[in-house]
Amino acid sequence: MKKYLLSFAVLSLFYTKSDACAWADPDYDYFNLFTQTIIKDKSYLPFLHSYSTRFYTDYSPSLLAQIPDENIEAWRKYFNNQLSYSETLFLVNKMSMNDLNELKKGNPNNQLLKKLGTGFYTKYTEGIDYLIEAKYLEPYMKINYIESTDSFYYRENQKDVNATNLDYNKTIAALTSLYNAAKNPEIKQRYGFQLVRFNHYTRNYDAAAQAFKTYVAPIKLKGAPYIMALDQLAGSQRGMDMNSEANWNFFQVFKDSKSRKESAFVSMQLSDTASFNNILKRANTNDEKNMAYFLLGYQDFTNPIPLMEKMYDINPDSEILKVMAARSINEIERSYLPTYYYASTENGTVVKNSTQNNSDTTNTENTEPKKEELSFWQKIVRFFKNLFGGSKSKSETENKADQSDDELLDNPNRIPVYSKNDSYYGSENDQQKDFLDDLQKFASKTKEKSKDEYWQIADAYLMFLKKDYKASTEILEDIKTTNPEYLEEIKRMKVLNDIVSQPKIDAKYEDHLMKDYAEYFVEKSVKKDSTNQYDEYGTAPSTADFLKDVLANRYFLQGEDGKSYLMNNKLSYLQYNPNSSLVKSVEEFYRKSNKTQFEQQIISKNMDNVGNVDAFFSVIYGDRAMRTADFAKAKSYYEKAQTFAGIPRENYERYNPLTGNYEKLVYDGKNYDGFHNISNLIFGHNTWESFESPQDQSMKAEDYSLFPFIKPNMNKLELANALVQLKQIGNGKDEKSAKANQLIGNVLYNTSVLGYFRQVFVMDVDNSNGGKYDFWRTDRKNPYQYYYKNFLDTTYIEPDNFDLSINYYQKALNTSNNKEEKARILFQMASAEQGKYYQYEAKNPANIDYSDPKWSEKNAAHDLQMTTTKHEKYKTYFAILKNQYSDTETAKGLMGSCIYFEYFMK
Repeated sequence: MKKYLLSFAVLSLFYTKSDACAWADPDYDYFNLFTQTIIKDKSYLPFLHSYSTRFYTDYSPSLLAQIPDENIEAWRKYFNNQLSYSETLFLVNKMSMNDLNELKKGNPNNQLLKKLGTGFYTKYTEGIDYLIEAKYLEPYMKINYIESTDSFYYRENQKDVNATNLDYNKTIAALTSLYNAAKNPEIKQRYGFQLVRFNHYTRNYDAAAQAFKTYVAPIKLKGAPYIMALDQLAGSQRGMDMNSEANWNFFQVFKDSKSRKESAFVSMQLSDTASFNNILKRANTNDEKNMAYFLLGYQDFTNPIPLMEKMYDINPDSEILKVMAARSINEIERSYLPTYYYASTENGTVVKNSTQNNSDTTNTENTEPKKEELSFWQKIVRFFKNLFGGSKSKSETENKADQSDDELLDNPNRIPVYSKNDSYYGSENDQQKDFLDDLQKFASKTKEKSKDEYWQIADAYLMFLKKDYKASTEILEDIKTTNPEYLEEIKRMKVLNDIVSQPKIDAKYEDHLMKDYAEYFVEKSVKKDSTNQYDEYGTAPSTADFLKDVLANRYFLQGEDGKSYLMNNKLSYLQYNPNSSLVKSVEEFYRKSNKTQFEQQIISKNMDNVGNVDAFFSVIYGDRAMRTADFAKAKSYYEKAQTFAGIPRENYERYNPLTGNYEKLVYDGKNYDGFHNISNLIFGHNTWESFESPQDQSMKAEDYSLFPFIKPNMNKLELANALVQLKQIGNGKDEKSAKANQLIGNVLYNTSVLGYFRQVFVMDVDNSNGGKYDFWRTDRKNPYQYYYKNFLDTTYIEPDNFDLSINYYQKALNTSNNKEEKARILFQMASAEQGKYYQYEAKNPANIDYSDPKWSEKNAAHDLQMTTTKHEKYKTYFAILKNQYSDTETAKGLMGSCIYFEYFMK
């Protein structure tokens, strides 16, 4: 028998690692495109597929409300259907005993009883009297808790009453008298149930079993009272260690009850093969055998199809067979349609959340993942590409020159890509494909024999997962049904087939989307369920979310990055990743004059409030120009950005060391807002390496007396204008030009990843740690592979070009005749050169497998190679400083303030 090691063994690893949040929910990690709950018999809802909870209905009152209660249905029938189901539920479970007694006296106060009239009691005297007695007993119907001497927990005396608080003899006598007096067999049997339950809860297990034989079984009714009594008998048998008999009776309750399946399942002890075999041996009817196979398949973690074949042979119309199919389809869907794909760099390193440096000294921490984790995530990425692999056409490759050959959702006529060289997950891919093929064949076979359209829907969906969208649609077109849940699923699947099979999303197709499928793209307000503990984290992924991802991927492949980005992100998010090519594409879409209705209503809605949008873009472009030392270009952009409203920060709080409190960011006209209030210390040099200290402690101003245009406080336009003037002055050959070039070099270094003002040109509000201040390991212009979903989880901007600051320092060094100034310039050049080494180091990780028996030896060799390279290629200016300027006061002062420099000088 083939075994497909699906579900828990492998996928739980993915779900465990997929989110760093403690509340991460694996049932939120896929799109729920195939609705499990369309099964007709809602009593099986708890047994649909879930990883987050023991039962599918946990934390969902709306689903629990769909499960019929055979006891309420029995009472409704007893009252000749005079009451609705909800009215009967209220009368039986919620109405007070006093209200029923008032009815008995002929003075009903309750509105429902008033509506029924005083004759209602006369007509149903025995039933009402029973309910009065049942409501009297109900508060006591709990088993008395007996503390074990070996109990780990201490429980204080509980005030809740239990069955032992009633006088045993009087209660038994009263129930027996009422039993004997009752004429209606069903009411008589209900008193028998109370006798069995009372004895069970007072731990008189033998008496409970005898009460069942005496008062319940002789009445040849097998309805709700019998099932409830049988449940109590099984509990008593468990108390007498009659486990085999208890399991069998719990099994009967599971089989025959609608509302007690979940509790009966919990009460059964089928943890070993022998327990299950005992039930299977006693199963005589087809229903019993069918249910036994279901229980085995429900608890087994291997291939469910052989058991489904047995169930099919018994009854292809079985409702529990549909439950097994729904669980199996859901298992496959989780593997094929995860909500998040991890991007990987060209050297194989998987990029999840951009690693933040913990040190604010030199930011040299190597953020390379541990090898075992790296290997795992490489495999996970490859494993979950079954539906999402593909090769691109020449034109698309030209559009995405830096993109890998893997696609999110296969466009038509493309060849899937699998990682067949991967010995571990390559085989898992094969198993997934085999399981999908076998399940689809089973659904196809069953739909021919079963009268239920469910199997046609299942077959169509499995064909969708196999990417045969044409066949899937043809199956859907042939389905004839009036079931509203089936119709909704069919409609949704037709939409899926249509959109996923579309090779290119153009204006004509966007018009089609708005005309025929607007409901999947126009956002609706979602009312949160206060009883659902997960609602505070947002709603579960939906069909609409999936379709947005498909379109985002299509736009990505078509080179329409701006539209791809805005399918999943807001404009303001660009502040966290202001990389130039993406920003340009988003701006192009923003300025597009002839937007389609889809573009206007669906995509443009994410052009959220950033103040003046034009100013927002101008600041980003100006910042990029500053980082590339094109000061004139930056000035032209900043001239257009003077209405910039400040870097958008919602709910941002900053720690104030003076008060010890976290304070919300408020632009008060005095603080840095992304454009205004930049200190002239940005032209200075650091006195020590501390990003958290106030700027006047970490930084020291240079002599600006020759440059009156450098103001103590500037906006970005003024800063750019000052740099333009400094650049012009720097073309000279005197000490003033040398100082001008030094100041330019200082600004470029101070705003790099190593500088105190590193936030100024990357759309950040301060210099605290974050992904922007990481030394990236990738040369790829765009680290995103499929789309821009979860954009904020992968922080990326273009890396610093330290040669720019070094070049300006070199001009200053060549022109200056002041030895002390030269020493300072050389130290700044050495610091910038150190940044080049950090970039080199990040791109050349060891990549040595920890399982390698020579790991230590190879790792030491790699470290030696990196150290040698550092000293041979990246210590040029430190060496000059040491050899030619060690006698300067500047060098001596640096040795006292810079431990690293002091170490090098020795």
